[in-house]
Amino acid sequence: MNSPASLLKEEPPLSELTESIRRGAAVTWYRSPLTTAQVKDLHRKSNLQGAFQTLGYLGILLMTGTLAFHSSSAWPWWMTIVLILIHGTVGSFLINAVHELGHGTVFKTRWLNTFFCHLLAFPGWINHEMFQASHTRHHRYTLHPPDDLEVVLPSKIILRHFLRDGFINIHTPRQVLESTWRIACGRFSGEWEMTLFPPSSPGKRQAPVRWARILLGGHALILVLSIATGHWMIPLLVSMIPCYGAFLFYLCNNTQHVGLQDNVADFRLCARTYTLNPLVRFLYWQMNYHIEHHMYAAVPCYHLKKLHSLIRHDLPPTPQGLRAVWREIIGILKRQEKDPAYQHAVTLPVPASGVA
Repeated sequence: MNSPASLLKEEPPLSELTESIRRGAAVTWYRSPLTTAQVKDLHRKSNLQGAFQTLGYLGILLMTGTLAFHSSSAWPWWMTIVLILIHGTVGSFLINAVHELGHGTVFKTRWLNTFFCHLLAFPGWINHEMFQASHTRHHRYTLHPPDDLEVVLPSKIILRHFLRDGFINIHTPRQVLESTWRIACGRFSGEWEMTLFPPSSPGKRQAPVRWARILLGGHALILVLSIATGHWMIPLLVSMIPCYGAFLFYLCNNTQHVGLQDNVADFRLCARTYTLNPLVRFLYWQMNYHIEHHMYAAVPCYHLKKLHSLIRHDLPPTPQGLRAVWREIIGILKRQEKDPAYQHAVTLPVPASGVA
């Protein structure tokens, strides 16, 4: 951070608290204080605002896909490639849509959250059943391994990975198919999957297995229909969305926790908030307000900007835009290369209290 070192605030109660945290123990999280009226207002769900966010995002995705499909037969090849990449750029944020809808906070009507969560998970090959099981624990035990293994620090972000994965990722089809097929066959592996879906609870495995089979069957049907009709662009624009155009998502999403502290009970120390322009913020489902989202996970995404304005005085300095946030992150990563044990301690406002 560029703020003066004199603003750093010692938090001995936090350190004492985190030392006592053990596997499965509840974490007493610090949350910036709000009045009862503010909490009630921020948690208010709206079908109208939910529709604006969800149908707006879906409309942009359909528009880019339609333009790319039309271009393949009417416009120059280079324009088709550009439009395909734009379509993939929009589609790469499908996981953020599934994330928010999975929280059940976007629409006031519950079944609308469920319906659109399924609908948007399909083209992204997202097993939302597995993601939601993982993400629930991620919120409860954020960066407290082994109770949260969705995000594990330190994480490395390498330029060649961005160049490999951000534009055309040739490894994704095989990885997605292998993972989906494995789950469809009921084979769970790895410490995290076995924690979330233990063999002793076979009932927990039914939903992710069923959805994996739906993904395989649905995308196979799309492939068959495209071959039968000769429309080769359909599977490219629907089933292969995860394979191209993810550079913007990569830059937005990898900011959330990288370089910060684990095993702390204050979201301000382990999550990151920064600003974005309105269009990218919309595509990203407002997740640039990530400290706010973790503090008050039941607040709909369309209220996070308002939440940020209410608690901004209690937050670390907020980087303005992607360039600023990545300048900060790159500095942290360079220091971690020299000292792998280093974790960035953000500057907290002096008036802020340590632990509620």
